[in-house]
Amino acid sequence: MDKLSELLWYKAPAENWDEALPVGNGRLGGMVFGKPADELIQLNEDSIWSGGFRKRNNPKAYSNLEKMRTLIREGKTSEAEALCSDAFYGTNENQRHYHPLGDFHIWQSGAENYTDYERSLDLENSICTTCWTSGGVSYRRTVFASCPDNVIAIHFTADRKGAIGFTALIDGKDDDYDKNEAYDENTLLFTMSDGVPYGAAISCSAKGEQVSRGTCDANRIHVENADEALITIACQTAFRTSDYEKLAISQAKAALRKGFFNLTAWHIADYRALYERCSLKLCDNSGGNAELPTNERLQKIKDGEKDNKLIEMYFNFSRYLMISGSRKGTLPLNLQGIWNKDMWPAWGCKYTVNINTEMNYWGAEIQNLSECHTPLFDHIERMRENGRVTAREMYRCGGTVCHHNTDIWGDTAPQDKWLPATLWPMGMAWLCTHLYEHYLFTGDRLFLAQKYDTIREAAEFFADFLTEDDKGRLITSPSVSPENTYITKDGAKGTICQGPSMDSQILHELFTAVLKCSEALDASVKPADDKEFVEKIKSLRDRLPKPEIGKYGQIMEWAEDYDEAEPGHRHISQLFALYPYDLITKRHTPELAFAAKATIERRLKHGGGHTGWSRAWIINMWARLGEGERVGENIAALLAWSTSISLLDMHPPFQIDGNFGGGAGIAEAIVQSHSGEIWLLPAIPAEWESGSVRGLKARGGFELSFEWKNGKVTELEVFSECGNPCAIVGTGLSVISGEENIPAADDGDTVRFETKPGVTYKVTGF
Repeated sequence: MDKLSELLWYKAPAENWDEALPVGNGRLGGMVFGKPADELIQLNEDSIWSGGFRKRNNPKAYSNLEKMRTLIREGKTSEAEALCSDAFYGTNENQRHYHPLGDFHIWQSGAENYTDYERSLDLENSICTTCWTSGGVSYRRTVFASCPDNVIAIHFTADRKGAIGFTALIDGKDDDYDKNEAYDENTLLFTMSDGVPYGAAISCSAKGEQVSRGTCDANRIHVENADEALITIACQTAFRTSDYEKLAISQAKAALRKGFFNLTAWHIADYRALYERCSLKLCDNSGGNAELPTNERLQKIKDGEKDNKLIEMYFNFSRYLMISGSRKGTLPLNLQGIWNKDMWPAWGCKYTVNINTEMNYWGAEIQNLSECHTPLFDHIERMRENGRVTAREMYRCGGTVCHHNTDIWGDTAPQDKWLPATLWPMGMAWLCTHLYEHYLFTGDRLFLAQKYDTIREAAEFFADFLTEDDKGRLITSPSVSPENTYITKDGAKGTICQGPSMDSQILHELFTAVLKCSEALDASVKPADDKEFVEKIKSLRDRLPKPEIGKYGQIMEWAEDYDEAEPGHRHISQLFALYPYDLITKRHTPELAFAAKATIERRLKHGGGHTGWSRAWIINMWARLGEGERVGENIAALLAWSTSISLLDMHPPFQIDGNFGGGAGIAEAIVQSHSGEIWLLPAIPAEWESGSVRGLKARGGFELSFEWKNGKVTELEVFSECGNPCAIVGTGLSVISGEENIPAADDGDTVRFETKPGVTYKVTGF
């Protein structure tokens, strides 16, 4: 383990939830405070939500759709917004929201007047540890969340026999539980029947000459005079099984029987199989700061000092959170991943799909964690039927649609009663581009064959929904540019509009996905009408508005060149075309790229990037523009002003998307692979002058490993998973495989060569 970049550590316990350290196995999550005497581990399970599915589609929407479009077209903004409030808001304002599981408390003896305190999170092994000395005895408490064994494990040791003693219990939030009692002599059972019913089982064993096991009475676990002790926590819900209590008890007891050594070994092996696929090493420019506790290193960043190893750690932490929060068979990462302490969390701790949920998964493919992307794909399927109902009942359209939020049940109706965001029909369209991205990175045609109908169905909605503007273009109406407000020429403010730029850009990507996926698949796995549908989608794509440049030299956000009510707004939706899409690129559309740069600068000049996730998006945008110094400046700003000492992203409040967006942005500065080309070191800041990466992924099914010195690649290894042609930006490069020279076509700024699946190629001459 590299302590400089793989160990978060501190000399004091967490003072609040934001400073606690997260553990997770994709489904179960815990926030560990690291308090010696009165430890708190706040618990979550990904499917504990507030209730069941609600039917919320507004039955008045379709009968008012053309009236709404006419009001927008005629510039009667206030009337359109009044109609939206009446006819287009959901019939119940809110979807369901995410709930905590409970608080697990440990009151441990031997913690009075402690010294030599340290708490840490080992990113290499996914283990959280608290150590201290009291009364001449050294104590250690270890916490991890095991995916193979479906438990959170807590292990207690000391360097003196018989020194372990504690009392532990679990309680609910806001009295939110039905049963909290001893199930048997070494297991507690904690249940809840409201919302999504669940059962949590907590088992304990202890070893020592004076104690043979942990004992339970009433609602507490008691251990005294033990040499070591082990607690296992399991939870299951009615979302997945009707026997949730029985299964939780079985899992907790089975893990306890396995013992700490075996639990740890299986946990580490499972975790490392994902974590070790990829690594990043940057030269150490910290001047010794990298040896300091993590909170002190962050303070040094605020003071303007450099610490590449902390950036390296932030990258590793984003991968840790992905592995810990999103595994095959779990729910996708919500606004807080799986870590939430509140019964009424900010924004319901749901899936906000006008940027935040998508940002959670921006790093999954490039960081070589494709499997961790699959919970999002599963949830898209969960949404699909509900989206059909919303499309039909609200708009009389075919296909499937979702607005700007969804929940555990895949609700697709408009969420909230907030004009800047609610009536935005692009959620399903954007989510389905992730299916296409997964295919681009993996080349998995079986996956594509399974998901092509879903991508098609998202496009089918817009084939019916799009309407013509006065320039003959096909546009969305009604819609909004997410969460932003415009000012008309006569000074009026508005949000509801027609043809916002982001909508057309998302649709260009979605329609392109339909065309490319159809081209990649055999006729035998495509619908009978696919040829006709593809021709229709192609003609629709050709009539979409293209990105336009406005009066400030910026990419226009709306169909009209309006001013923004907030020029420094956190959303920069009109630059979807720059990132995550590639309709605007520095190499291929330089004029639009220059306008994109002006757009970001205008936002930043007026205070933009003030939320963690917005700053993370800006990092990715600067990377796409090849602006390495801006990448470095904005990573420093993200760390200094939008990151807690636990390295969790602060919106504020805590929102995990900034962690994933920031991790993706660091990768994007080192490798880019849009537009069919691989670009190495496209946007590294000067202080990253030397370093190495291993296992980063590129579109086309390539895995890349290379070192660089003085800002230049020394040698590249390309592992081809699919056997696709490879194109690398550069000139004069040589390619070999084993001892064989591989023919490479050099067109002046790009070298292209053929590959075979399962073969590694070395590229030199940079």
